[in-house]
This record gives sequence, C-alpha cells and structure tokens, in this order.
Amino acid sequence: MSLFKARDWWSTILGEKEEFDQGCLCLANVDNSGNGQDKIIVGSFMGYLRIFSPHPTKTGDGAQAEDLLLEVDLRDPVLQVEVGKFVSGTEMLHLAVLHSRKLCVYSVSGTLGNVEHGNQYQMKLIYEHNLQRTACNMTYGSFGGVKGRDLICIQSIDGMLMVFEQESYAFGRFLPGFLLPGPLAYSSRTDSFITVSSCRQVESYKYQVLAFATDADKRQETEQQKLGSGKRLVVDWTLNIGEQALDICIVSFNQSASSVFVLGERNFFCLKDNGQIRFMKKLDWSPSCFLPYCSVSEGTINTLIGNHNNMLHIYQDVTLKWATQLPHIPVAVRVGCLHDLKGVIVTLSDDGHLQCSYLGTDPSLFQAPNVESRELNYDELDVEMKELQKIIKDVNKSQGVWPMTEREDDLNVSVVVSPNFDSVSQATDVEVGTDLVPSVTVKVTLQNRVVLQKVKLSVCVQPPLELTCDQFTFEFMNRNPDGIPRVIQCKFRLPLKLICLPGQPSKTASHKITIDTNKSPVSLLSLFPGFASQSDDDQVNVMGFHFLGGSRVTLLASKTSQRYRIQSEQFEDLWLITSELILRLQEYFEKQGVKDFACSFSGSMPLQEYFELIDHHFELRINGEKLEELLSERAVQFRAIQRRLLTRFKDKTPAPLQHLDTLLDGTYKQVIALADAVEENQGSLFQSFTRLKSATHLVILLIGLWQKLSADQIAILEAAFLPLQEDTQELGWEETVDAAISHLLKTCLSKSSKEQALNLNSQLNIPKDTSQLKKHITLLCDRLAKGGRLCLSTDAAAPQTMVMPGGCTTIPESDLEERSVEQDSTELFTNHRHLTAETSRPEVSPLQGVSE
Repeated sequence: MSLFKARDWWSTILGEKEEFDQGCLCLANVDNSGNGQDKIIVGSFMGYLRIFSPHPTKTGDGAQAEDLLLEVDLRDPVLQVEVGKFVSGTEMLHLAVLHSRKLCVYSVSGTLGNVEHGNQYQMKLIYEHNLQRTACNMTYGSFGGVKGRDLICIQSIDGMLMVFEQESYAFGRFLPGFLLPGPLAYSSRTDSFITVSSCRQVESYKYQVLAFATDADKRQETEQQKLGSGKRLVVDWTLNIGEQALDICIVSFNQSASSVFVLGERNFFCLKDNGQIRFMKKLDWSPSCFLPYCSVSEGTINTLIGNHNNMLHIYQDVTLKWATQLPHIPVAVRVGCLHDLKGVIVTLSDDGHLQCSYLGTDPSLFQAPNVESRELNYDELDVEMKELQKIIKDVNKSQGVWPMTEREDDLNVSVVVSPNFDSVSQATDVEVGTDLVPSVTVKVTLQNRVVLQKVKLSVCVQPPLELTCDQFTFEFMNRNPDGIPRVIQCKFRLPLKLICLPGQPSKTASHKITIDTNKSPVSLLSLFPGFASQSDDDQVNVMGFHFLGGSRVTLLASKTSQRYRIQSEQFEDLWLITSELILRLQEYFEKQGVKDFACSFSGSMPLQEYFELIDHHFELRINGEKLEELLSERAVQFRAIQRRLLTRFKDKTPAPLQHLDTLLDGTYKQVIALADAVEENQGSLFQSFTRLKSATHLVILLIGLWQKLSADQIAILEAAFLPLQEDTQELGWEETVDAAISHLLKTCLSKSSKEQALNLNSQLNIPKDTSQLKKHITLLCDRLAKGGRLCLSTDAAAPQTMVMPGGCTTIPESDLEERSVEQDSTELFTNHRHLTAETSRPEVSPLQGVSE
C-alpha cells in the first residue's frame, strides 16, 4: 500500500447500477471551445452518454449541477467513444459513438445562456452507419496518409476490420486465423493496424495491404475468389508475448520514432515500429488499465498503470517513480487539461466512480485519540473469569451442542407417511432383478405460531433409499430470543414393505441368532400382519421375508419357550428383521399394559462372521488403492508417449516412430481397462460398506441385549462403530473405528490409570491389516463382559461380576410352518437422534426432517 493517496480534485458517481469499460472514457475539446479546455465524455453499457466540465470551487468538491453539460439516453449500449475529425469538409472535432450494431457521429455545440442557468449544450446527429456485424472496438487516424481528416476502423466480433471514410463505407477485411477479438490501435508513422490475436502474439497489418487485399463480403472464400486478382491479406510482423493483452497504445512524441505499448495480464511491453522489443516490465500484480504519456526526460516515456489493488503506478520506462492509492479499481485512465489545470488524472471504475485527481505528497495519516488509562484490578478479573467459566460449563452440561428449551417451540414439524404405496412408482430404478420397486409419499407439515424467516427443511436418507426432493427452503427463519439458530428434528418410520416382501420360509440357514424374552411368545401374525396369511390357527410361529434384490430371512417363534430365532444365508441381512422384531414386541406389550417386558441375548457373540465382512471391506480398499496407483502410472506413461510423438511430428526431418504409435495404443487400452476396474471396485466397495454397516448395527444391538446396556451406552457404541456416513480412501472405516475403540479401552474401559495415561496417535492412516482392529473389538467385548461400563468420563464404574455368554437351546424344526398374507403395513420404526441415519443394503432407513 502506498503512503500517499491520489488527491481528490473532483469526483462523482454516474447513474445507478450502470457498467463501464476501458472504451467508455474520453477526454477532448469536443465542443471546439476557444479556450481549448478538455471535456470528459463518458458512455455506459446502459446507453447513457454524459459530458462533464468540472469547475470545483475548492479541491475535493463533488459534482455540481452545472458540471454536467449534457446527458443523453442513446438507448443502445455504448461500447466506445472517440473524438476526431470525422466529418468531411471541416476540421472541427466531432464525437464518434460505437454501438454493437451502429456507428454514430455527433456534433456537440454550446449556446450562450441569457439567464442565470448558464450555457446550454446540444448534440446533433451528423451521420450514422448501420453495421452488418456485431462490433467489438474501434480505432481512428489518418489512414493512408490523408490530411485534415480522420478515418474510422471497426473490429467486429468475428474478426472483420471495417474501414469507414467518414460518411461512406470503404471496405472490409477478415483477419487471418481469427478466433477472438483483441485490442486494436493505429500507428500513423507506419500506417498500420496493430492488434493481439488469440494466439497471444502481437500482429501488424499495413493499411495498403488491407486496402488491396481480396474483398471480404463473405467469411468463406470461394475457389474463384482465391484464384482472382485480389491479393491475400498478409501480416507485416508478429511478436509472441505469451499472454492475452488488455490494451494497446501507440506513442509518438517526435517524428523520429514511435513506440507500441502493449499491456498484458502480468507484463507490459514497449515495442519498436518493426516489432522488436524495446523493453518489458514484469508486474507483481494484476493490471486493469494503462496510459503512456510524454516524459520530461529525453528519450524516456512515462506510463500510468492501474491495478486491481486500487493502486496507480507511474513508471519511467521500467523504473517505478511513484505509487498512489485510489478509492476504486480503475478500468480506464486519461490525462487532460481541465479548468486551466494541466495534467489532471481522470479515472473511471466499472461501477461508475469517476474521479479527477492529481499526485501529491501530503499523506492522510490517522492518529488514534488518547484513551483514558486506568489501573487493572486483577482480583475482579479473576472473579469475572471464574463466573464466565462456570456459565460455560453449566451450558455444556445441560444443553450440549444445540440450545434446549422447555417452552413451546415456535415451529412444530409433523410427518405423516401414506398407508398405501404410490399407484405409479416414483423410483429411479423401477425394477431390481424381478422385483418391482415401490415408492411411498411422505407429508411434512410445518406449523409456526410466530413470524419466522428462512426455514430450511432437510430430509436425509442413506442408500438404497432415495428421495425425489431432499431440500426445501421457506422465507422465514426460526431463531430463539438469543439470536442463535435452532434445529428441530422430527423422526418417523417407513413401512417395512417398502423394501421387504412376504417370502417363503427356509428350514436351513448359514447364520442364526436367538432372542430371549421374559413373556410368552406372541403370534407373528399380530406382529407382522402384512407378511402372513390368515388361517384357522391364529398362532403363526414362522414367517419368511424376501428383500428386494433376492436375499431371504426367516423368523421363527418357539411354541414352548419364550424365544425367537432369526436366520438367513447372509449375516448382515439379520439386522433389520431382528430390530423390527424387538421394536414391534415392545409396542405390542406396551399396548397390553405390560411394563416389565425385556429382551436379552444369551448366545455367543458372532464376531467371526463380523470379522469376515471387515476383511472383505478392507481387501476392497487395498485393491482400490493399488488400482489407482497403477492407473496413475499408466497415465504418466501415456502422456510421456504423447510428448515424444508430438516431438517426432513437429520435427522437420521425418524420423521413424519406432513403434511409439503401437505403444500409445496399448497404453490407452490399459488406461481404459484400469479406469473400468477402478469404477467397478468403487461400486463393490460401496456395497461392501453398506453390508458392513448393517452387520455393525446387528453387533451393537446384540451387545446391548447381552449386557443390558442403557440408551446412552448404546449411543456411545454407535458413535464408536458408526462414525462415518461415507467411506473414502483418505479416511476409511477401519482406522476411524480402531481409534474410537482404542479411546474407549484407554478411558472408561481401562483396567488401570496407566492405560489412561497413554496417548493415542492423532494421525489416522490406513492400516496394514485388520488384525489390530479385530483384537480391539474382541477386547472391548471382553471388558464389557467383565463389568466394564461405557461412559463419557474417564472414571469407570466398579466392575461387576458377569457371566460370559454360553450356548442357546435350538428351536425345533418341526415348528416350521408356511404362511403368507398380503396386507399393507403402517408400522413405523424409530432411530437414535443423529441428524443422518444409517442404512444397509436391504433395510429401510429412518428419514429425518431438519429445519434450521
């Protein structure tokens, strides 16, 4: 930042929400007044043309009404304004205004006022040219060496140079190899046009070559035009600058030499007439505009360069002479003589901030006022600090993350799930194998008793469930009196039949678990009314479930004991039916008025089956990492072969390819094959992670029944075993769960204070294998069996004498009976209070609406 600011001489704001660019500013004696004072001409993209003649009474005054000489609405966007000798028969200055499809030349004149309102100015249209092509920019000068008049050259968007000899159209020529238009300038000393092409090179075209080249009535030349008498348009010289140009300016302060200044994105260049570099300067900031002007030193040129840091730098050739700060980012800068003051710097921003300033050495320094000093009372500070710490501690204990309140909520959220499926399924994939995928409509109702703002409703599900819309925003928001955004949750359950159909029970299965209860067995027809057929015997003790996708689960209720068995060929498929069974049993006995109902699990913990799913998931992660490394190597090899082939093709002397083309084709096929393998592995990894989450839910459920854990203890287990909603290569399930379980083992489940003192590694990396994770999970179950208590504090409860789980009595196979019934289910199921719920491949996930 500069110590000195640009001294504000006069400034104003142009219009409201108008936009400007570098061609919208011009300084000239446009009204041909006798005093020769310059006027400020400004055009905007909104179509307004304004002419100012500042007369501040004192330095820094804003614009007065009499400073605005003329304001006209031209109704078309103004791309560029220039002042020159554009009318034949006179050498008076006229104003040329370039629109996108029109070029207009006006005369500006003033009439002496007879009253106190002062002089009156008017603008009269002399002539106009309707353009056949959309214009981009223009330049003017004495093309071809004409005397006493200026010609205009307009560059179109598609690369055509259109030359106008005042009131008449001369010719049009297309630039060769054109892609996008660049800045355009005219050099009177060499009689040539200079521009910067899309190839990032400065190009010069002689006017005589343009005049005698083939006429460009059409973009594509025909064969007859190519063979005709017209000459082909040939560039005079080129110079590659390696970047796009913002502006070009031709400077000629004496007849001996002229210079071509080009402002790039990171450099500005000074070129000779023949295209050779005179000097260049690398800029440390992003420039926005520039203007070369004469220097007091012989043989040097000064340049004003504005940048996007609100700075204006003055260079003498390549030496920085001055830097000053502006109140805005300039897009155009000019220097002129205003109100008998020479060298006034006029800058214009893109939002219409017009300022006339000069350079000065009077710094604007801010001096802070003196503050009354008083002695600090450290005793009072300690008391205040303790009170604040106590308030923070109480808030953290009572409220947790979100502020809780016992008063009536300002916003209530209720959800109603339709009892029937949609007649036309809204599912993306209508079929999964041979099964049709249903859809159900969920109605969410918001009720507010005060005016609220910006309420956002989010519905979260995990695959395989999908939503037609998951985000809703309303223009009212729920805030408590303290101004803290609040979150309201509404949890609801979906029908089990959304992903599960009645199926044929199976007598044999690879995986079985048994749930014990303390009450007589209940008919499965009462628990699952939509999954069994009514018979003479209301005591249905066997039921089959068929998941969408093909897997099957069988549920058996013992006739003689108080046990239920769930069995399936897939271990992870057991979770959903087991969870549904326990929830529906609890709801059934609550309706009967029974309060002491309890479930338990006394069988052996199925850790071996669980570890097999962990190993399969970890194996897919390792495989995916290897495939990505191999794909990266093949991609590097592919690019290296491409570079070598490109070098051979560019070589003027042909050389044999030495089977590089064959190697390129083979490498390309390997890259495609590896990319397909990576994509296939990602799909398998996603399915494996979903199965692993289902199995994890089942293990947590069994541990809770086995040790009779409370809801808070089960929440701790879920936080440790299910920390991720999505599995990635950077942060995977194995290392995250291992760190969480290790923390539990060294805090609340530790045997001694020595274990609590051990520090965990703060960096999570993918492990070499899963042996340590499986060891920690086994140790966790062992600690819980020996009386360990899960809690958030490090003080563990006193161990209690517990018995390790043993075997369980099998349910006789003779109890197996086949029954089925078709009936819609309106049963719903709940979940813990996380914002996003976990799901597995075949199960129904809880949906939760969140408004904030």
